[in-house]
Amino acid sequence: MKTGRKTSPWAWIPSLYFAEGLPYIAVTVLSIQVYMQLGLSDSEITFYASWLYLPWVIKPLWSPFLDLVKTKRWWIVVMQLLVGAAFAGVAFTVNTSLWLQGTICFFWLLAFSSATHDVAADGFYMMGLNPHDQAFFVGIRSTFYRISMVVGKGGLIALAGFLHREFDVQWTWSLVFYGLTALFIGLALYHRFILPRPQEDADRERLSARRLLHDFGQTFVSFFQKEQALTTICFLLLFRLPEALIMPISQLFLQTPQAKGGLALTEIAFGTVNGIVGVAGLLSGGIIGGMMVSRDGLRRWLWPMTAAITLPNIAYVYLAYRLPSSVFAVGAAVFIENFGYGFGFSAYMLFMIYFSRGEHKTSHYALCTGFMALSMMIPGLFAGALAEAVGYRWFFVIVMAVCVFPFLVAHRLRIEGDFGKK
Repeated sequence: MKTGRKTSPWAWIPSLYFAEGLPYIAVTVLSIQVYMQLGLSDSEITFYASWLYLPWVIKPLWSPFLDLVKTKRWWIVVMQLLVGAAFAGVAFTVNTSLWLQGTICFFWLLAFSSATHDVAADGFYMMGLNPHDQAFFVGIRSTFYRISMVVGKGGLIALAGFLHREFDVQWTWSLVFYGLTALFIGLALYHRFILPRPQEDADRERLSARRLLHDFGQTFVSFFQKEQALTTICFLLLFRLPEALIMPISQLFLQTPQAKGGLALTEIAFGTVNGIVGVAGLLSGGIIGGMMVSRDGLRRWLWPMTAAITLPNIAYVYLAYRLPSSVFAVGAAVFIENFGYGFGFSAYMLFMIYFSRGEHKTSHYALCTGFMALSMMIPGLFAGALAEAVGYRWFFVIVMAVCVFPFLVAHRLRIEGDFGKK
């Protein structure tokens, strides 16, 4: 493979996947945090924040056409600059009288830039490494993506808590997002010089819009013609339904004052519980889930994983009814719920790989990820309104009731007995 100059993968893979994860966390987590502290209701927060998933839902529709313009290396650098510009826009507008309209506009720019960056980064990873290195660094890229989750869900929210002692809410978040602006401008400049130049990425002579459109049409049609297509779509949309309802509401519940039924965690405590303890549970659950499937196959672990992604949600029923004052008790409940989700989510990811096998497997997997994002977007649109209507206690009870749907869709799946074994 000709790469123009030798660049160690260690020089760019960690930074590239850290840069891939942080904007996603900013869109899906920090936006909720900002709007909560600026006084929006639960229904308004979840409605606005859920629409921000849309770029990841429709990402498979435009991703094949990025190759018509420049290279994936070019897209990576430009999208990181646009991410920085979007962070700057949020930082500026959050401190104005038009903070709602302005931040929504720039969060949308951030979401589209981040989704496009995902496509370019994942494609570049395959072009910039030989098959051996791709296998070796797959764990490294996942690790640094998860580190970005810790930084975004934990570190940045805790930092905002410290800054909030000296500044009001708007100035606090303005400073945080200006810091992210500087970070992504620096990352774009760094990657502009450090990323290798694979020959495969530079070769665009055989590409045409007509050919790409024809291929995409064939891929799209063949997806819905595959065996279990309808069952798979139902599985992708409903298997995570309880988690899709809990995810935006749990962030609000953990910080809402006790007089309104919440746990009243400070920003620093929430950043620690959600960003460190929760992510640790998510990671350990995912690792153990992968090990179990590798040993026994996906079919053997489908039902335990379905139980794991649903039943631990009862931890939030406990929190809502007991309202414990101990941060350790809250942390333990959050860890259990996240561990179960991480363990059960292994089945979700592996079934997407299973369904995508065969011709057009990469494109079919991309379409699966679109349905995956849609599964988070649709429930979030009404989760806040439901929580406001019935209160946090009954909301989490309702979440436990809808846990029946993951079991129903899992029951319809047909999986080969040895799929997933090492």
